[in-house]
Amino acid sequence: MLTYILLFLILAAILYFIYLQKNNRPDPIDLSKAIDTLVNQANDKLNDKNLQIQTDLSNKKEAIEKLIIDIKNQLTTVEKDRIGTFTNLRDAIENNAKLTKELSLTTEGLKRVLSNNQQRGAFGEKVAEDLLKMSGFVIGTDYTRQETTGDARPDFTLYLPDKTKINIDSKFPYSNIVNMSEATDSDEKNRYKKLFEQDIKKKINDVTSRNYINPEDNTVDFVVMFIPNEMIFSFIYESFPDVWQDALNRKVVMTGPFSFTAILRMVKQAYENFRFQKNVQGIITQIKLFDIEFEKYNEEFGKIGDRIESLHKQYDEVSSARTKKLQKVVDKIKLEDIPKSLPE
Repeated sequence: MLTYILLFLILAAILYFIYLQKNNRPDPIDLSKAIDTLVNQANDKLNDKNLQIQTDLSNKKEAIEKLIIDIKNQLTTVEKDRIGTFTNLRDAIENNAKLTKELSLTTEGLKRVLSNNQQRGAFGEKVAEDLLKMSGFVIGTDYTRQETTGDARPDFTLYLPDKTKINIDSKFPYSNIVNMSEATDSDEKNRYKKLFEQDIKKKINDVTSRNYINPEDNTVDFVVMFIPNEMIFSFIYESFPDVWQDALNRKVVMTGPFSFTAILRMVKQAYENFRFQKNVQGIITQIKLFDIEFEKYNEEFGKIGDRIESLHKQYDEVSSARTKKLQKVVDKIKLEDIPKSLPE
């Protein structure tokens, strides 16, 4: 760009020289001065332009350097955040892997436990007893375990406030529903589903054949069959309505953990109502005793009032009639001529 400016100035000098020739001024000294002047002016403009360009470049350099520093700081911050996020993500993945491993071991252990009938029964009893304790029931006071009465030996016997018994038996149909869930063929699934339905009916028969409902033993007219897995309970409720209805007709109430907890809360509320009723009866008894004592109090207080009234009459008589008579005697004594000085 500087080259273009210089050429422009030279061109201007030539044109100026031609102009002077046309005006008959061929003075070489004046032409030289003019060229020098133009050159000096061109140099001044070039210097100003260079200074302006240098200043502009310096400002741009500072702005670029500042921008580079800001970007570098941002990159440093982003890198730190990335490292922190990566570390947290790595820790989370490691924790998840550890939890997955532990869950896998727990699942395998639970599967081994549930595959054994005896251990599965113990597991169901443990779940039921935990729910009893969580609901505030105390063993030996509110319920008993495997209380034998005749040929009946339920897993739990729950006592109502009036000592009426609710027998509870834990049942856990498991193997066929697991086979059904693992089967890939629809026919296999249906076959295992029917076998699972037969398992449920067998459990109901077991409960109804053990004399758990016995009015002579002060039991209620139903028995609770506790299924310790809510998913299995819900599946039975949704898939086998006929079996469910048959159980109710035979006075067997099937419950899962949620509904079993609801029954326990109802029984606990019955305890509270019974305790409140006993308190009310005690209050009524005390009110009756207070009424009797209050009548006696009124009678004795009336006698005291009668005595006070009689004494008041006597007081009025003394203070009026007797006082008047005494006053008359005193007045007569004052009228007598009594010497001022008595002989010694």
